[in-house]
Amino acid sequence: MVQIETFSVESWMDEHETKCTHNIAETCCASISIDQLRELSEDKDRQIFQTSKALTYGAIRGSEDLRSNLARLYSARSTPLPLENILSTPGAIQANFLCAYALVGRGDHVICHYPTYQSLYEVPKQLGASVSLWNAKPENAWTPSIPDLKSLIQPNTKLIIINNPNNPTGAVLKKSLLQEIIAVASEHEISILSDEVYRPIFHSISPVDPEFPPSLLSMGYKNTIVTGSMSKAYALAGIRVGWIASRSSSIIEKIVEARHYTTISVSQLDEQVAAYALHQNTIHSLLSRNIQLAKANLAVLEKFVDKNDETCEWVKPLAGTTAFVKFHIEGKPVDSVDFCKRLIEKTGVLFVPGSECFGKEFKGYVRIGFVNNTEVVEEGMKKVTQFLRKEFDGVKLAE
Repeated sequence: MVQIETFSVESWMDEHETKCTHNIAETCCASISIDQLRELSEDKDRQIFQTSKALTYGAIRGSEDLRSNLARLYSARSTPLPLENILSTPGAIQANFLCAYALVGRGDHVICHYPTYQSLYEVPKQLGASVSLWNAKPENAWTPSIPDLKSLIQPNTKLIIINNPNNPTGAVLKKSLLQEIIAVASEHEISILSDEVYRPIFHSISPVDPEFPPSLLSMGYKNTIVTGSMSKAYALAGIRVGWIASRSSSIIEKIVEARHYTTISVSQLDEQVAAYALHQNTIHSLLSRNIQLAKANLAVLEKFVDKNDETCEWVKPLAGTTAFVKFHIEGKPVDSVDFCKRLIEKTGVLFVPGSECFGKEFKGYVRIGFVNNTEVVEEGMKKVTQFLRKEFDGVKLAE
């Protein structure tokens, strides 16, 4: 029997997200409807759904329209990415699962960037691999070190997993660090899986910055796999469309074989919506909407942290939709589970407790998902400030 650990963050959300009034734990950019998506398009007469098309399994590896639009996003000027090197999946969580399922197993070793989304390191464990965590620390702006990475390499290391931009910290692995990761991996012929679901929500680092992180797929190392999704950056979690892309045909074919045993294909209707959203007539307006929302809401969150600096601290995120904020009383970290439970009970505001959902060592930390609708974030953070003034002394300290 496979040993499956509780998926803490998803269990927390499942238990609490339908009971809150202000969801500031959700990691998607504020979700939009089909009607709103059409309004963002420059060609509002273009059909989203082909309603005359028979609802078969569709194209097993993903529709041509969807994969063409994705190929355009990943193609450098000199090195286009073929459609055949992209697979659609039911969300990025399935994409990441399939990569592990196809590439690692019993007797293998995996290195995973940490803290991060739990499935990235738990699924390889379930498949029988041993996993070493490559720790990022707040004193280094949540950037892990290359010497630490080198120290984790073993003769049986098959895969290095990174999450860029990072959930929960909002940090990015910058260009020079990515180059160093590739150098380490290539020396040992190790594949790299880069979970890029929060790309391209870059709200606090400019594309003209020399350290701006490109997609790992564009950096010249063939044994690279990237995953993405319509859920986070594209505000369309409800269509359950993700993808896997690699410049290695052999890696893609291994994943194709694994995929046949799982989902077979993705809903034709979902893929049509995704293709519409990623079309050149729509994608620029959609991303502009989401990046501007992230910038506006980050300013709200930064004001909150500055106003309450006697009780909380952070490393300001550079990208994505999440921030990792540490709460303390007279310098001692609070019990983040007790804090989050009291907060939702008294105010209706939902945060995610870091020590419960990202690792016991993250005492006092909560993950805040700040790219909901601005009024929700503004009202919610006002309620949190009131809670800190009136109720915070009653919160337990971390043991």
